[in-house]
Amino acid sequence: MPFAELGDVTLFYTDDGPRDGRALLLVHGYAADSDDWVWHIAALAEEHRVVAVDLRGHGHSSAPETGYRPQDFAGDLVRLLDHLGIEQVVAIGHSMGGSVVSALAVEHPARVAALVCVDPAYGKSEAVAAFMPGLVEGLHKDPHGAVLAMESALYTPVTPPVIVTAHARKILHTPSHVLDQAFPALFTDEGQWGIRARSEAYLAGRTCPVLTCWADADSAEWEAAVFKNPRSQAITWPAAGHRLHEERPAEFLHVVIRWIKKLEFR
Repeated sequence: MPFAELGDVTLFYTDDGPRDGRALLLVHGYAADSDDWVWHIAALAEEHRVVAVDLRGHGHSSAPETGYRPQDFAGDLVRLLDHLGIEQVVAIGHSMGGSVVSALAVEHPARVAALVCVDPAYGKSEAVAAFMPGLVEGLHKDPHGAVLAMESALYTPVTPPVIVTAHARKILHTPSHVLDQAFPALFTDEGQWGIRARSEAYLAGRTCPVLTCWADADSAEWEAAVFKNPRSQAITWPAAGHRLHEERPAEFLHVVIRWIKKLEFR
């Protein structure tokens, strides 16, 4: 069954590809679900074991009352990997998922061979950080309305309408308490590491190779300066929106598959 009972949470997941292939773990972003990866699973599963999971509170997984920090999500993923008998993964995460897989690499380094972070939720500039308290206040008042209002900033004029529609629907079926807790945990709560100075301190714990795909050149330049592994790379996708892996799936797959093969996991 594609559900794992993991103590206080039940996670939905799919598990595709050869069991003897290198395992890839696909992690979606805030107010999304593992359907974000339907563009990619078939191609990745040709040579890899591909696990795509709905994080707690998202998609078909259960929604406990608490536990929505990146570190909490990462702890769930460790339990899922134990459940599946997988020792180590290349973890691929988008947006909040990029923060979650980074937490997995920092807190549980033996479980992560490499990371791919797609326009991650960490590394926000101080200028962006200034808007976060107001966004969080809006979330407390009207979680779904506030998140839907944020969406327009994530797309470009050429973003396919199907992506916009799909994500609006995902937001609407994400429980209010999940929206209300997960966003502040990234940017405003005590212990957050989504703002650059704190991101730099926390991400210093990532020792594995990291490929980060940014929609913004400034963010790519910032992260390139803080990498600890010489095989890490930050690249920019010109004219892309926040969900660049869904907007340009063939290009994304080409870049990621080539990078993973190039590592050779020396």
